[in-house]
Amino acid sequence: MLDFGRKLGRGLTAPAMLELIGDVGAGKTTLTRGIAEALGIHEPVTSPSFTISKRYVGKTTDGRKIILAHYDFYRLPDPGIMSEELSETLNDENTITIVEWGGSVKNLLPENHQKIEIKYREDGSREVITS
Repeated sequence: MLDFGRKLGRGLTAPAMLELIGDVGAGKTTLTRGIAEALGIHEPVTSPSFTISKRYVGKTTDGRKIILAHYDFYRLPDPGIMSEELSETLNDENTITIVEWGGSVKNLLPENHQKIEIKYREDGSREVITS
């Protein structure tokens, strides 16, 4: 998942929005770590399960500042005020937004966002489906 994230991250330009879909432990945060590395983010990327959101600052290959906003709505069946923050983030032209467990905010997500579903296979490997 880390390598896939690195490859995916190298092709991302802001603004962008990705929705990560998968069971607990599927590799959503690991994928996000790989994306962060590709965006020049050197600080540790951890799951925002308890904090709801985390922001990281990186630089593009041409030296421009880029922000990675990572949300996890697993614990929020009603996102409340976080809806406003997410809306602002989605409208920031320098931000790549990653949302895990986006069901409670699906009405805020742009129609053209990229979905990445991670599924476990019987042999222990993972299948990644993008749409």
